[in-house]
Amino acid sequence: MLRNLFVFTLFLGTFLSLELSAQNKSLSNELIWGGNSLYTERVGSFSFQNDGRHYTRFRAGSLKSYDILGEEEPKEIFNVKNLKLSVKEEIKASIVSWGPQEASLIIETDKEKIYRRSYKANYIIHHQKSEQSLVLDPAGKQMYPTFDPTGKKLAYVRSNNLYMMDTETRERTQLTRDGKWNEIINGAADWAYEEELYMTRAFEWSPNSQYIAYIRFDESEVPEFSMKYYEDGIYPRDYSFKYPKVSQTNSKVKVRVYDVQNQGTLDLPIPEMKDDFYIPRMKWIPETNELVVFYLNRLQNELILMAYDVQKGTQRVLLQETNERYISIHDHLTFIPSKQQFIWMTEKDGWRHLYLYDYQGDELKCLSKGEWDVTDFYGYNPENQKIYLQAASESALQREILTIDINTAKVQILEGEEGWNTALFSPDFKVYIHGFETMNQPPVYSLKNEQREVLRTLISNDHLRTEQEYFQVGEMKPYVFTNRNGEKLNGFVIMPQSTDPGEKYPVLMHLYGGPNSQQVTHRFKGKYYWWFQMLVQQGYIVACVDNRGTGARGEDFRKQTYLQLGKLETEDQIDAAKELSQWEAVDPQRISIFGWSYGGYLSSLSLLKGNDVFNAAVAVAPVTNWKWYDSIYTERYMRRYEENPKGYDQNAPMFIADQLKGAFLLIHGLADDNVHFQHSAELMNALMHNNKQFESYVYPNEDHSISGGYLRVHVFNKITSFLNQNLKS
Repeated sequence: MLRNLFVFTLFLGTFLSLELSAQNKSLSNELIWGGNSLYTERVGSFSFQNDGRHYTRFRAGSLKSYDILGEEEPKEIFNVKNLKLSVKEEIKASIVSWGPQEASLIIETDKEKIYRRSYKANYIIHHQKSEQSLVLDPAGKQMYPTFDPTGKKLAYVRSNNLYMMDTETRERTQLTRDGKWNEIINGAADWAYEEELYMTRAFEWSPNSQYIAYIRFDESEVPEFSMKYYEDGIYPRDYSFKYPKVSQTNSKVKVRVYDVQNQGTLDLPIPEMKDDFYIPRMKWIPETNELVVFYLNRLQNELILMAYDVQKGTQRVLLQETNERYISIHDHLTFIPSKQQFIWMTEKDGWRHLYLYDYQGDELKCLSKGEWDVTDFYGYNPENQKIYLQAASESALQREILTIDINTAKVQILEGEEGWNTALFSPDFKVYIHGFETMNQPPVYSLKNEQREVLRTLISNDHLRTEQEYFQVGEMKPYVFTNRNGEKLNGFVIMPQSTDPGEKYPVLMHLYGGPNSQQVTHRFKGKYYWWFQMLVQQGYIVACVDNRGTGARGEDFRKQTYLQLGKLETEDQIDAAKELSQWEAVDPQRISIFGWSYGGYLSSLSLLKGNDVFNAAVAVAPVTNWKWYDSIYTERYMRRYEENPKGYDQNAPMFIADQLKGAFLLIHGLADDNVHFQHSAELMNALMHNNKQFESYVYPNEDHSISGGYLRVHVFNKITSFLNQNLKS
């Protein structure tokens, strides 16, 4: 009996061990979204040093210098613990950055998020030679501390005003005094500029350190949007901020220039524009007193680059560009002082390319040619007179690193392996960090020299390759399908490892689909990759299609959704679902679609317009009518509502709520400052009044990302259970 009991116990232990082993090989939302074991490591706080021989990385309070060739041991050049300050609290630094000539460091502590890209923090300035440190401004948290070219002065924003500090005398000067919350901002961008024009800091030092140019935002007439925060108080906390919606008043902007030596301020004259305008960028021409200011009209199809000589008080048009649809703003205005020339990126020939101009604004030549898009510009090397760029020269799915001789226009491939190549170059272009990944291979970051020789591997992500093997992941495969208009669209699909003959599987289509975006690329998808693999383990087929309007396929493909956002994209997703329904392994009665933000907008539209092919949809933080979204983004693609009411109304999910047939899950954060909860509330209202059943989840105090702590686990557990309930049970 005891022997039998022992045998039974041994058998049970073996069975449980095998069962646990099998369970351990199953992915879960807790593992994917709640832990770090599947985290994709990328290059973080990395900086090349000026000597071209070393680079620095900041980790766990320590800034270390590394020899590029690996011949020297890493050397600690700064540690937060060694700061000499009167404060007794332990300093927890999140970022350390260099000042000019690497004489000083800016240490960031107590970071406090504002919106997607903006935040304020306490900053400490540390002088390397004297090892002395000072608090930038004890009166309150600051934004965007920036040294002048000499490294002796530093400008920053606090409480909507611009300040300057002399780091030698420690004297602080308040340059503006009219800054006020929800009224006037000096030197920092408003919400719409930050979100849609990728501008946060709105001031620039002149090359000779004599001037500070800054943008003044008057948002006093911009309508406010209000949200509530639920924080265990007797009443919720009200929060209001300026948010210009379609056709509403935008911030009034102008550029002012502060003269550091004479302590005076100059307002730059504004060129005549046919409409309201934006100032999305400004940049000083090196070795001159000329400031180039970008003026973009409200419809974003007319751009003027004005050059102001602030010392002489003169102005001239440097460059002017118009487009039938819209102009995309970028950061790739690059001056070549030795040649009195500049490089500019434009898609005026139908593809995004780089052009060379002289300082008078006359076009000299097109530097990159062909039916492909330049996707990033890394800079110009005066030593070999080459430009370095990233391009989708072989396929929209791939990226290559190219060099082009500006004299001969000769193109060379620096990194062209089939996949996704990125680069970060040292100031002298002698070495660079090469990033390479594919949709199935996690990224590897290697430090290379000019001859493309690997000097060292910085990040390997080997742990993810081990996890891929352990979890026996499925291969993500690209495929091409043809839509109703005969256009070929890119997609990817992941099939279960082994499919039983005759068995039909449910499908999840994932999408984003917004203008110039891409999901179907040779990039590793991070945590979404693992979530897709989890669904495949559970018996799903996962697919994704980049619809019309997405990027890296030229201007005509990218801009054909102009004035009709949602129409062509939805048609393509419906066509893709219909094609998938014909696949032998697909159950045509169990096809679902899921997206977030613009993807949530399209997943909602796809379910409503394609109710004969989609059986379920998940929409997180969706736009449901573009007239409720911000002016800069929406009017770029749709113009004002009064100019294009059909374009708005015919593709608004709330106006076709009566067409809902399948299962619908709607998720939104109540404190979403980007796509306001108003969008989902209005859609819910329309669905209810049409007697349509749906599920909804709302997240109090959460913004557009719904992240932090276990929130992503919570969100994706709900999405997964919803899919299983409606497609598998």
